Amino acid sequence: MSNLDKVRVDKWLWSVRIFKSRTIATDACKAGKVKVEGIPVKASQTIQRGDILEIRKNGFNFQYKVLDLIQKRVGAPIAQACYENLTPEEELNKYQDWFVGKAASEKREKGAGRPTKRERRDIERFKKDQF
Repeated sequence: MSNLDKVRVDKWLWSVRIFKSRTIATDACKAGKVKVEGIPVKASQTIQRGDILEIRKNGFNFQYKVLDLIQKRVGAPIAQACYENLTPEEELNKYQDWFVGKAASEKREKGAGRPTKRERRDIERFKKDQF
C-alpha cells in the first residue's frame, strides 16, 4: 500500500481508526497505555511493519500487529487492512458484552423526554447492579 519505512505511533493509531482523534491517541501514549513490544512509548515514537502494539482502552487490553504504515486517516475497510488484530478471544468477548450492554441500557421511549431526578437515580442504580 504505502512506501513508508516508519511513522509516529500516535499518527498511525489515529489513521487506522483505533482512536477517534490524534489528541486522544497522544494522551493514551502519555498515560502509558500504548506499548510497542511490551515497552511503553511516547507519542513521537516511530513504529514499523511487524511491530506488536498493546493498547489499553476503556479498561480493555487490545493487541495489534502492524501490517502497513499510513499517515492519513482512511476509511474503515482500508484501515483494517493495515493491522492484524491479535487480541485474545476472552478480551474481545468481554469488550463485546460491555459494548452491547452499554448500548442496550441507554434506550428510552420516544417522546418520554429527559428522565426525572428519581428516574435518573433508578437508572444509575440499575446500571451499577448490572456492571
